[in-house]
Amino acid sequence: MTERQKDRPWLMRTYAGHSTAEASNELYRRNLAKGQTGLSVAFDLPTQTGYDPDHVLARGEVGRVGVPVSHLGDMRRLFQDIPLEQMNTSMTINATAMWLLALYQVVAEEQGADIATLQGTTQNDIVKEYLSRGTHVFPPGPSLRLTTDMIAYTVSHIPKWNPINICSYHLQEAGATPVQEIAYAMSTAIAVLDAVRDSGQVPEEKFGDVVARISFFVNAGVRFIEEMCKMRAFGRIWDQITRERYGIENAKQRRFRYGVQVNSLGLTEAQPENNVQRIVLEMLAVTLSKDARARAVQLPAWNEALGLPRPWDQQWSLRIQQVLAHESDLLEYEDIFAGSHVIEKKVDELVAECLAEIDRIQEMGGAMAAVESGYLKSQLVSSHAERRARIEAGDEKIVGVNIYESTEPNPLTADLDAAIMTVDHAVEAQVVRAIGEWKTTRQESSDRQGMGDPFHYPTTGQALERLKEAAAGTENLMEATLECARAGVTTGEWAGALREVFGEFRAPTGVSSAPVAVTAEAGTPLAEVREKVRRTGEELGGKLRLLVGKPGLDGHSNGAEQIAVRARDAGFEVVYQGIRLTPEQIVSAALAEDVHCVGLSILSGSHAELVPDVLDRMREAGATDVPVIVGGIIPNADAEDLKRAGVAAVFTPKDFGITEIIGRIVDEIRKANQLDPLEVPA
Repeated sequence: MTERQKDRPWLMRTYAGHSTAEASNELYRRNLAKGQTGLSVAFDLPTQTGYDPDHVLARGEVGRVGVPVSHLGDMRRLFQDIPLEQMNTSMTINATAMWLLALYQVVAEEQGADIATLQGTTQNDIVKEYLSRGTHVFPPGPSLRLTTDMIAYTVSHIPKWNPINICSYHLQEAGATPVQEIAYAMSTAIAVLDAVRDSGQVPEEKFGDVVARISFFVNAGVRFIEEMCKMRAFGRIWDQITRERYGIENAKQRRFRYGVQVNSLGLTEAQPENNVQRIVLEMLAVTLSKDARARAVQLPAWNEALGLPRPWDQQWSLRIQQVLAHESDLLEYEDIFAGSHVIEKKVDELVAECLAEIDRIQEMGGAMAAVESGYLKSQLVSSHAERRARIEAGDEKIVGVNIYESTEPNPLTADLDAAIMTVDHAVEAQVVRAIGEWKTTRQESSDRQGMGDPFHYPTTGQALERLKEAAAGTENLMEATLECARAGVTTGEWAGALREVFGEFRAPTGVSSAPVAVTAEAGTPLAEVREKVRRTGEELGGKLRLLVGKPGLDGHSNGAEQIAVRARDAGFEVVYQGIRLTPEQIVSAALAEDVHCVGLSILSGSHAELVPDVLDRMREAGATDVPVIVGGIIPNADAEDLKRAGVAAVFTPKDFGITEIIGRIVDEIRKANQLDPLEVPA
C-alpha cells in the first residue's frame, strides 16, 4: 500500500487559565509538554471587564473563570519561560483586548522577540458581548473605535497577528439558529471592515491585508450535518462579501479562516459521561470536511457542566484531538463531502436565508444599530426560549436529560466534589495584596519618556493623561496604550481612564420584547403554574413580583433571561435590570420594588461570596419573608452550604424544566409567607 501524504493537523488548543499568573504558567507549560500546539488563554472576569482585583465588583470573581492579569508584571509571570516568538497564542479577551495585546507585545519585546513575527489572535468581538456574554464595557461607537485602531496597528506592526476573532460561538450558546449565527457574525464583520476602511488608517492597496487577518471563532453543535454545512455556508458567504463589497481579488486573502470550540451549551450535568461522545461528534463536524476544516480546535471537558475541569480532564480533551489527527486517516484525503447533492442543497438553503437576514440587518443600519435597537438580542432570547420549550416538551431529545434517564452509578462522579477543580478562596486575597504591592513599588520616572522604547517609562499618571488625551481626539489609541503598559498602569486604571472619556454601556436585555414560547392552554403545566401565581398573588394582596439578579461580573445571562421570560409568561411581574450588579444594588432594587422573591443567577463560581452578602443585606433590611433562590453551576457541597446559610432553593443545569422551577418559586413564596401548600388540579 502506497502511503498517502497527510495534511498538517489543525492547531490543538486547550482553553485554560485560573487562580494566578504563576499557576496558569505552570499549566500552560505542562499542556505544551503534552503535545498542545497552541495556547488559549482564559482571563478572569475582572480582567475581561476592566477592573482591578481590589474593585468592589471583582469580589468573588478573581481567578475563577480564568487568570487575573492586572499589569505588566502579571503578564511577564504568565509567559515566563515560554518563548512568545515561537507561540501561536489565542487570547479570549474583548472589551480590554487592546490592553492585553499591549501587555503581550511588551513582554515579547522584553524577551527579545521581533514583534513582526508574533502569531496569535485576540478575540476582540464586542458585538457578541452585548448579545450573549456580557463582558462589554464601553458603548458601541467607542468599542468599534478600539477594534479599528487595533486592526490598523497590527496590520502595520504585527502582520501575522489576527486582531479580531469574530465570534459566533457565544451566539449559539445564547440560542442562535445556524442562520442567526452566520448572519450576525457576518454583519459584525461588515461593521468592522467598514469602520477600518472609513477610518482612513489603512491605504486602499493594503485593505486586502486587513481582510486576510480577519478570523472567526465558531461553535459546533451536536447536529453534525447541519453544523458541517454551516461551516461550508460560512466560507461561501465570506468569499462573496469580501469579493463583492470590498473588491478583494486575491482568493487567498478571501479565505474563511476559523477556529472552533465545540458546544458547551449541550453538555449535561445529568449522565455527564455522555458529553464525551457529544464532544467527539461535534469535533468531527469541523474536521471531516477538508474544504471547511477549522484552523484551530479546542474542546471542552466532559465535566464543564459540573464545574472547573481539572488538568486530567483537559488532557482527555486534548487526547481526543490527537487520536483523530494522528491515528486515523482523516488527513490523507480530499474533501469527502464534495459533490454530495444532500450537502449542497443544505448549504444553498443556509446561504440564501443568511443573505436575507444580513440584508435585513443592513437595512436597520448595520450590526451596531441592530444592537442598540435591541433587535439582535430579542431575536436570540426568543430562539433560546423556543429551544428550551422543545426540550421541556420532549420534542428535542437529550439523552440522560429527557430520554433514557435511568443510569448505573457513575464512577467518574462517585465523589462529585473531587470530580472538578476548585480555586482556593485564599487566592483572591493573595492577588489583591499583590496588586497593592505593585502600585506601591512600580517604577515611576520623573520625566515623560517611553514613546516606543520598552525600557524607559513615563509615570503612570503621565501615561494615563496621554491615553485620555488620545481618546478625546481621533488618533490611534494603541501607542498610548503601549505607553501605559510600559509605565506599569493597571488594567483597572487603563479601563477607568477610558470610562471617563467614553462612558459605559448597559446592553438591552431582550426580555420585555421576547414573544411567548410556551403556551398556557388549559391542562398544560404552564396553565397550572399561572393559576398558582394568580391565587398566591390574591392571597398576598397583589400581583407576584420576582427580581432576577445577576450579581458580580458574570455576564452569561442566558439562564437568567429564560427564567425572567417564563416567569413573565406565568403571570409574575418581573424585575430584571441586566448584568453586573453589586449585592447592595440587588437588595436595594428588591426593597424598592417590594418583590416577593429574589432569584440570583451566577455561573462564574462567585456564589460562595456574593450570595451570603445578599442574604445578610436582606436580613438587615428586615426582609426575612422574601425567599432568595440561586441558579448556576454550583457543586453539591456549595449548594448545601448555601441552603444552610438561608437560601430557599438551588437550581443547577440538571433542572432543565423552567416551568417547574417557576412553580417551585411560587411554593417558596408561599412557605416564606406561611401560606398553606397550594395544589392546583390539572
